[in-house]
Amino acid sequence: MIHATLRNLRPRLPVLDLRTARPAVKTADRELLTGEHKAWREAVLSRAGDRCEWVEHGVRCERTSSTNRLFADHVVERQDGGAALDVANGQCLCASHHGLKTFRERARRMARPT
Repeated sequence: MIHATLRNLRPRLPVLDLRTARPAVKTADRELLTGEHKAWREAVLSRAGDRCEWVEHGVRCERTSSTNRLFADHVVERQDGGAALDVANGQCLCASHHGLKTFRERARRMARPT
């Protein structure tokens, strides 16, 4: 009897998704899949010793490729005019610092008057 009563307390209507647009499926830029970009990535990570180059309060991040995912990041982003394959425009970042840098750059770009 109690089990039947609890079953009746469930909502009778399914949860309705009110979003009007689904997020686009994320795909990699074709440029990032080329052999030249892969060589650039390897050169950037190698130059950094496979260790995150983020420096905060004068201390460099300790994360390395042996325990973390590392990204070859463009210091000046490609869409802001940064050289796509110049190793001098690359830095090795761990996932958390890459996300932080990307978020800051996106916020800066969006705040820019058009």
